[in-house]
Amino acid sequence: MSDIIGFRPAAPGSQPSNDTPSYGSTRSRHPLRPAIAFPHSLTEAAGPVFSPLHFPPNADLSVTGGKAAQGERIIVRGRITDEDGRAVPHTMIEIWQANAAGRYRHPLDTHDAPLDPHFKGDGRVFTDAEGWYQFTSIKPGAYPWRNHANAWRPNHIHYSLFGPGFATRLITQMYFPGDPLLALDPIFHSVPDEAARERLISRFDLAVTRPDHALGYRFDVVLRGRDATPMGI
Repeated sequence: MSDIIGFRPAAPGSQPSNDTPSYGSTRSRHPLRPAIAFPHSLTEAAGPVFSPLHFPPNADLSVTGGKAAQGERIIVRGRITDEDGRAVPHTMIEIWQANAAGRYRHPLDTHDAPLDPHFKGDGRVFTDAEGWYQFTSIKPGAYPWRNHANAWRPNHIHYSLFGPGFATRLITQMYFPGDPLLALDPIFHSVPDEAARERLISRFDLAVTRPDHALGYRFDVVLRGRDATPMGI
């Protein structure tokens, strides 16, 4: 019997639509014509090699220069797997987020919330041999955006997951349980299927919580198949 397992596409409605009218940016970003397939070179399919040696990890975003950032400290732990629950080991994950006041350390962020000199808002971790990852950060704040009148983005953390090459990079967002802004967010609702949207929401985990230090959250990512985590948001 062959050990090769055929590709299993994501279930219909479980991934965001390129054309989501309620999300204004898709009017200028989504393709108007069918995609054109082109062959990948060896460089695109098998390189570069993302390793801690060349891409130093930064698993603690809550401290900069030995000084603690302001806000609610959190720990996020999860596992990266394929559609059969098998670990995806040694995968590089880059994360970025707003600070506790809801502001990014970026020149294009003009929100009048304060910047935190001890919070840069970006980090990098690698999964271990069993597919586990973990990082410490500050719970990000909500922030206004210009999608529609009085629009606010829910608390979220961006994830970028790298495969063996640039062509296999995947991007998603992690949300927090109980956030009232989720019901109003067009990016979250660009995923049509409710069950798939729920896979974007982390869950509180007492086992991850560190006493007298930080609340813990669990956020697992499934890379493909019917239970795949929504990507491209």
